[in-house]
Amino acid sequence: MIPDWKLADEALRNIEVIGNENNHPVNIIGFAEGLKCIGIGTDAAVFYYHRTPAYVFKVYSSQALKKKDVEEYVYEHLKGSRFFPKLYGNGANYIVLSFEQGVTFNDCLLQGIPITEQAIRDVEDAREYVRSQGLNPRDIHLKNILLQNGRGKVLDVSEYVKKGNDHRWEHLVWAYKNFYPFISGVQVPLWILATIKHLYFRIDLASFVLEEFSGRVSRLFLKNRK
Repeated sequence: MIPDWKLADEALRNIEVIGNENNHPVNIIGFAEGLKCIGIGTDAAVFYYHRTPAYVFKVYSSQALKKKDVEEYVYEHLKGSRFFPKLYGNGANYIVLSFEQGVTFNDCLLQGIPITEQAIRDVEDAREYVRSQGLNPRDIHLKNILLQNGRGKVLDVSEYVKKGNDHRWEHLVWAYKNFYPFISGVQVPLWILATIKHLYFRIDLASFVLEEFSGRVSRLFLKNRK
C-alpha cells in the first residue's frame, strides 16, 4: 500500500533547494501549487503540502544529502518519544516528518507569548532521552524548540551524532532562570534578538562569563525603552 504522504512527491519534484557557502540559509527555486515553505535552514527547507496536512517534508540541498541520512538514523533511534516529531519515510532528497503545531521559542519572544517552565523541563527530559539512546543532544536553540500547548518539543536532530557540548542549551536555561522573568510576556523587537544572536556567535567560550553577557543584553533592553 502506498503511504498517503506520497501525494506530495510530484509537487516536491518541482522545487529545488540550493545550498550556500559560509553557513548561509538555503535558497529555493521552483513552485508547486499547494506547497508552502514553512522553514529554512542552512542545509534544508521544510515544506507543508495542502493535500497531506499531517506531514511536513524536509528537503535537503544536494550538498547536504549526507545530513538526510544522519537525521533518518537519529529519528529511528528516537522513535516513540513524545519530545520529537515522528519519522514516516523518505524520498530521494527529503524525509517525511509529522506536522507539529506550535510556536517556536524564538517566536514566543517576538510575540510576547510566555514560555512555560514545563516546556523547559520537557527539553531537559528530551536531552536525557537522547543520551539514553547513545546520542548527543546538541544545537538546541530558540528556533528549533516548539511551545506546544504549554509543553516543549524539539525539532532539529541533525547534530546529535556529533561529539562535544556546544553549551547552547545550558546558556538558554541560565537566561531563562536569571533574565527571562523580567521580560516574560513582553514582545521583544526583532533587532534585539538579531543583535543578541550576533553577539553570542562572536564570543569566546573559553572566557565566556554569562553574567557579563547578560549585562550587555540588559543594556540593549534599556536602550530600547528610552
